[in-house]
Amino acid sequence: MSDISEKVISESIDYIVAHWQDQPDLDHLARRAGYEPTHFQKVFTRMVGVSPKKLNQYMNARHARDLLLEGYSTLEAAYSTGLSGNGRLFDLMVNVEAATPGEVQKRGRGLCICYGFHPSPMGDMLIAETGRGICWLGFVVDEDRNVPLQRLLKYWPLADFSENESDTRQTAERMLDIWRGKRSPKLDIHLYGTNFQIQVWRALLKIPCGGAVSYQDVASYLGKPKASRAVGGAVGANPISLLIPCHRVIQSTGIIENYGWGTPRKKLILALEAQNIAH
Repeated sequence: MSDISEKVISESIDYIVAHWQDQPDLDHLARRAGYEPTHFQKVFTRMVGVSPKKLNQYMNARHARDLLLEGYSTLEAAYSTGLSGNGRLFDLMVNVEAATPGEVQKRGRGLCICYGFHPSPMGDMLIAETGRGICWLGFVVDEDRNVPLQRLLKYWPLADFSENESDTRQTAERMLDIWRGKRSPKLDIHLYGTNFQIQVWRALLKIPCGGAVSYQDVASYLGKPKASRAVGGAVGANPISLLIPCHRVIQSTGIIENYGWGTPRKKLILALEAQNIAH
């Protein structure tokens, strides 16, 4: 029997996310992928880091309040103290370059953006980059690649686009290494947003893997404790999902929702990060 490709596992993740309330079991997932269940589970667990059954349990039973860190004080201390192991800060692994006001006004005119679709433990993702770094990252929704692609085109409406997965593959691999807590050269990210949005996105980079903070925590960290609603808007507008970890911002009650790629995927990412920290 031929080994199972990373793409097949990524597509299975997308299926779990789309049907998480049904909790598809191992036999169903293996049959859908066209493989024998024992072999499918072995490869799935090796690639994702957790079995399909355990992943379903994380997504349906894990109480989000267990993830909440000690608020903005954690953000305040995080960068100055640094973290070791899988909990390291993305802030230490990326170089942030904001678009100039002139570039913002041009809405991408004159920019050449290369993009490609790549498998990941969170499902297929779309990565786009300019000559100055990653400028967009999103996920395939309901197995439809057109959803993230249309959002990318809308975000940089006047840019010139070319699809070339071979050009973006190395960036995708390095980004996943950073997400897994592995040593990797720094990644450049090219941000396009308002000054306030960029302040919020920089703050998100300080949230360590395996934890979460509330919208109020981020607002307090920025010195604007009454701006939690505005923070929520900036979090929702994040153009580089996963690498800028907007999924680590949840309600103070522990409720997980309001994720541009769907609540189930947000639960999935948090579950996988908890698993990474545990091991």
